[in-house]
This record gives sequence, C-alpha cells and structure tokens, in this order.
Amino acid sequence: MSEEQDKQRNTRKKENNRLLTKAAIIGVVAGLLGGGIAYGGLSVANLNSNASSSTASSSSSNTGETGSVTTSSSGTTKVNKSRTTSGTMTSAYKKVKNSVISVLNYKYTSSSSSSSDIYSIFGYGDSDSSDSSSSKKSLTLYSEGSGVIYTTANGKGYIVTNNHVISGAAKVKVMLDSGKTIAAKVVGKDSTSDLAVLSIDSKYVTQTASFGDSSSLQSAQTVIAIGSPEGYEYASTVTQGIISSPSRTITYNSNQMTVIQTDAAINSGNSGGPLVNSDGQVIGINSMKVSSSSSGDSVEGIGFAIPSNEVVTIVNQLVKNGKITRPQLGIKVAAIDELNSYYKKQLGISTSLKKGLYVAGVTSGSAAASAGIKKGDVITAADGKTVNDVATLHSILYSHSVGDKVKITVNRNGKTMTFTVTLQASN
Repeated sequence: MSEEQDKQRNTRKKENNRLLTKAAIIGVVAGLLGGGIAYGGLSVANLNSNASSSTASSSSSNTGETGSVTTSSSGTTKVNKSRTTSGTMTSAYKKVKNSVISVLNYKYTSSSSSSSDIYSIFGYGDSDSSDSSSSKKSLTLYSEGSGVIYTTANGKGYIVTNNHVISGAAKVKVMLDSGKTIAAKVVGKDSTSDLAVLSIDSKYVTQTASFGDSSSLQSAQTVIAIGSPEGYEYASTVTQGIISSPSRTITYNSNQMTVIQTDAAINSGNSGGPLVNSDGQVIGINSMKVSSSSSGDSVEGIGFAIPSNEVVTIVNQLVKNGKITRPQLGIKVAAIDELNSYYKKQLGISTSLKKGLYVAGVTSGSAAASAGIKKGDVITAADGKTVNDVATLHSILYSHSVGDKVKITVNRNGKTMTFTVTLQASN
C-alpha cells in the first residue's frame, strides 16, 4: 500500500471517530431531555441537591454598560441567590393575603327513592297497595366565590363579598387562608349594588384588609386581583394588571353602576375578592367581566370592580340594618368624561363642561321630575359636593334617608341652576 493510501485511510478513521463522538453527544443530550420531561420533579430535586453540595470553581465576569457576561467552568452554573425576590406588589399582597377567603354557597338538593312491600315486588299481597316514596334533602356545594375580611367588632369578623356569590344559599361557609373551613352568617345583602356582608367568629381572623380611596385612582395604575378563580383549589391566586378606567358606567340588573375597569385577570370564582393597589389597600371588589362581545367574539382583559368608596357606604348600612333602603332621584345618567367629542356634540353638551353627569332620562313622577330636573341637564353637584360620576352621586344620596331634601345643582344650556329634591324610595 502506498504512503498516499495510508494517509487517506487514517483521515477516514479520524472523520468516522468525529462522527461517532457527535452521535454520542446528541444521544446523551436527547436522553437528558427525555429524562427531564418524564421526571421533571426528580430532575429539579437532583439539581437542587447537586447545587447545594457542589464545590467552588473558578469563574470570571465581564461587566458592560448594558449587562454582564459570566464565565465559569463547564457544568458549574449556579442560581444567584443574592437578588431580591420581592417587589412593590409582593409587599402589597402580604398586607392582605390572610384576609382573602373563599366563599362556599351550599344549596339543598333533593333525591327521591320509592320502595314497595317486598311481597308486592314478587307479585304477592294486596293489589291495592301503592308504592311508598321518600324524599331526602342534602346540602350540596352549589357555587364558589371570594371575599375579604375587612374588620372585627363585637366578637365577629366581617367579610364583604358579592351578592351573586351567596344568592339562594341555604348555608354559607368560608375557607380561610389557612385552609380551614368554617360556617358563616349572612349579615345583609343588596342585589342592586351586588354586595353582601358575612360574619364569622373573630377568633379565626388573623388579618383584616383596609379600604383605600377609589376616587383617587388613575388610569394605568398598577393593581392586583386576589381570589379563588374556578374554586378553592386555586385559592389566593394573584393576577396583576392596571386600572384601564377608574370610572366606567355600566348597566347591571337594569341598574346603573359606576365601576372600575381593569385588565387584571378576573375569572369565575374571583367574584367578591379584592382589587388591591400598590399600598396594599382594597380599592375595589371584583364583580364581573366581559367574556364576549355583542357579536359573539371572545373578549379578554375587561374586568370590573365595585369602587371601594361605594363598598364602604353599602357595607356600613348592611351591618347596621341588614338591608338597604335606597333613596333615588329617578333618572338615568352618563358621566360626560366617558363620552367622546362626537357624542357630546350630538347631545348638545357644552365643550366647557369636562365633568358631571348627563341626564339621559327622567322617570315620570319621580323625585327628580317633581323637582324640575329635565333630560339634557348636567348634574355638577349634590349637597354642595362636586359630582363627577355615578358612584359619587350614590354615596351622597345613600347618606340620606327617604324623605330627606337634597339640593341638586345642574348646568342647563350653560346656566347653573339648583333644585331641591325630596328623595323617594327605590322600587
């Protein structure tokens, strides 16, 4: 064999060895990936164990203006534990986490069974005998929601939740942050505002949440929603978002409500849970979401919470009276800062008016109609207090009783007018 042939043969051997080496490496990598997928928990446990027992190795880093490059010996990469794991919203969450609970709605379900005399079953006995039937009722978990403990008084812990969460309940229980389930009593509920108050023994309360001022909210402000989406299995779930609109007027159960709009994820089971600001204050009670448009298209990121200022007004009355006797004006309104320039022009609203409530309709024979308020007026104040949204107007009205007289200031065709309205009871 010539010297040239020997060189070619040696070259082919080296190339084959390199190919075998590459194949072996690929096989090992594929095996590791397969093991990681099939035994993810075991792999993580081993990784943690190895990391804690590994010996120190040499490493160097090159830090530039935009970051850093770290070089270390192969197979010795570690988790950097010097970094903080907390943030602004983590601190906020800790201020309320133990006050957020799951609300369990139990209803009676009937199961009927029929039986007859054993002799009749086999064709014996009195032919006139009839089957005897019995019906049993048992408590069954019907639905779940969320709630937040906001105060203690007289040996009781008070919880605010949504009315629709406990609607029709034969019995209500709550699951605490600890996982313990206890009985709760319905103190009062109000379908118009969709709020309800429950009470538990105060010995179970380890933390209470505080309410913030919802009138000071701004669009794009960071918030978190806490609750039990899809049930208590996901209790204390936290989602983060922003205030999409601090004041949005919607219609719920044929009633107008001013709510906070947020893009923080709110799902079934979140109802009644708190919407929390960066200071750890409850600024709203999560209530509903838009899941689809009028055309049937899926919608994401549009959730609503009842403003804390209105929540406080309602829960105080529910604790004192067990119900809401609500005075009303008998009007339908729209906050003008929610209307675009086209609608303002169509409705004849002066461009100089930036805030207030446009009166879109007045019920015949209502308190407002009797006082002289007309469709097209813009309410700017009540009781001498500036009114910019429905929640503010509600708070003012709900501080009064049926039969009280309230001064309502409106702008009519550029002129300021004040009417004295005698409040009537809502239907």
